[in-house]
Amino acid sequence: MSNELILDSLQRRMRAMHSLYEDACATMTVDQVNHVEREPCLPIAFSLFHFVNMEDTAYFLISGGEAPIWNDEWAEKLGVAINDHGKERTPEEMVGQRIENYEAFIDYMNAVWARTEKFLADLDPATLTDVLIPKPYPPQIASTYSARVGGEVGITKLDAIECWWYQHGLRHMGEIEHARALVGLEGMTS
Repeated sequence: MSNELILDSLQRRMRAMHSLYEDACATMTVDQVNHVEREPCLPIAFSLFHFVNMEDTAYFLISGGEAPIWNDEWAEKLGVAINDHGKERTPEEMVGQRIENYEAFIDYMNAVWARTEKFLADLDPATLTDVLIPKPYPPQIASTYSARVGGEVGITKLDAIECWWYQHGLRHMGEIEHARALVGLEGMTS
């Protein structure tokens, strides 16, 4: 398969995955998003903020150095209880995650989606094989899923987009779909 076809598929899959988040957010209230079924089960707020913020944060490595959108101004607007995506934290530490201003969160999410999708629309397909993290991996990468996916030379831009954005996003959408059932809502797709 050519890099052009691979990129076309990535663009369509990312748009489809983003649309699941948009539809989920449009059909939930802030109370449903912040609901904790029982501790240490994480609220939907964790999965939503975690993934959107991770997609934003990973943009730095995938794009070659552009800073995340997230900053203190966004943190204040959203009123997140924990100003951290939680990647290096335990569920017990993140069970307190809440989103105070849900509309501001949706604005942040849409800004992240727009930037990612523009990046993919403008991406030169030939750069998909660029190595972002060569082997041997540093300790913080060596135990990750993306390290398992990386090839002989390391983690390529394609690997990073697939692992850090697409597959990561689908994983958390699965959590969100399950948690939606716990607050009386339906899943997102059949």
